[in-house]
Amino acid sequence: MSMGASPKKGSTTAEPYINVTPLIDVLLVLLIIFMVVTPLKPSRFQADIPTQRDPNEDLSQLKPNPLTLVVSIAPDLQIKLNQDPVGSVNDTAPLAQRLAMVFQQRKEQRAYKVGMEARADVKEDDRIEKTVFVKAPRASKYGDVVKVIDAIKGAGANPVGLQVDDLP
Repeated sequence: MSMGASPKKGSTTAEPYINVTPLIDVLLVLLIIFMVVTPLKPSRFQADIPTQRDPNEDLSQLKPNPLTLVVSIAPDLQIKLNQDPVGSVNDTAPLAQRLAMVFQQRKEQRAYKVGMEARADVKEDDRIEKTVFVKAPRASKYGDVVKVIDAIKGAGANPVGLQVDDLP
């Protein structure tokens, strides 16, 4: 008996036929249900742009905030925290340890953010000044800057700002 034999004449065998229309309808309904039920992840990055200053204003009289922390990435991938060398981009652990130590000292000394000194309704950890700015040359690789930002965020910094020298 051959594999491709045709049925005998006069037989009443039904050919198998699958109607896929109801299957497609069910799949589309399921797709819509999953799209509606799935929570949307907020995907936003808050960017605060500094206000424009008067070009004729004398900036030499401005005093920097003593609590300002600036992490600088040099072109040779060395990292500095407020002009103190703390390692390199390839080993960010010393930077994270140093920042964690600074934040712990600020907590002990109660170095609060401006305007948060008398806010008893906010947790103390949220009131501590933990703002860190990252300054890197434009020629830096994106991945190198991200490594440094990850180390800064891992140390507990919030928010992390990117310093731009030449705004258009």
